Amino acid sequence: MSMREEIVEAAVEQFHTRGFNAAGVKDITNSAGVPKGSFYNHFESKEALAVVALERYGESRRLGELADASVDPLLRLRQHFEFLRDENTGRDFARGCLIGGFGAEMADHSDMIREAVRLSLESWEQALAAPIAQAQESGRVTAATDAKTLARFILNAWEGTLISARAERSEDSYEMFFETVFGTLLA
Repeated sequence: MSMREEIVEAAVEQFHTRGFNAAGVKDITNSAGVPKGSFYNHFESKEALAVVALERYGESRRLGELADASVDPLLRLRQHFEFLRDENTGRDFARGCLIGGFGAEMADHSDMIREAVRLSLESWEQALAAPIAQAQESGRVTAATDAKTLARFILNAWEGTLISARAERSEDSYEMFFETVFGTLLA
């Protein structure tokens, strides 16, 4: 792995664990095992690194699986959120979503990070909208609300679910999310 990649991987971990403000450049370079001075050979600022970290984190969300037409569209959606739930419960509710975390922490303070969060949410929304639209076309989900609006609502509900689950240290919020989204909204 290149030094740049080591920094990016360490940044994703540090930002996701500690947040943008609490994760210093020194923390990131120490975690990567590289000299602090090397940071600026690869990134012009911590904000620039945060944008790359968001992109890398987005790649780990397995959005491509939502496009797999060989799998039932509602099953794809459920499996997507089950993967995310299991990832979060596997960390003992200690982390939420890096995208949502940066949105809450930095959107008012950094236009660069706010725009990266906006683009990340937009990509995720598009990935969710595709199987919703397929389920609507087949008549399995009502088309009363367009797929893009449903996708954004579900995404917003998911981000709230993560916050609630972390605060409660409980799976109750996940159960409510699955019951409401798959038992009512997409039923």
